[in-house]
Amino acid sequence: MVHAYILIQTEVGKARDVAAAIESIAGVARVDAVTGPYDVVVFAEAPNVDELGRLILSNVQTVAGITRTLTCSVVRL
Repeated sequence: MVHAYILIQTEVGKARDVAAAIESIAGVARVDAVTGPYDVVVFAEAPNVDELGRLILSNVQTVAGITRTLTCSVVRL
């Protein structure tokens, strides 16, 4: 299983709507609205890197109100 944090910037006033839409996506384990340069942080998991990429590109990035994402893959040190 691979995991990643997805940092999301949204249009002004859209963080709540974006977070609510993302919560229902399969593979999303947690969604939090945050303060700072990003508006929403998502913790996602998938069986492999390819599936994680599909989750992000086909499901997360297509949510209305998102302006930018930054994906941070979790590594085991």
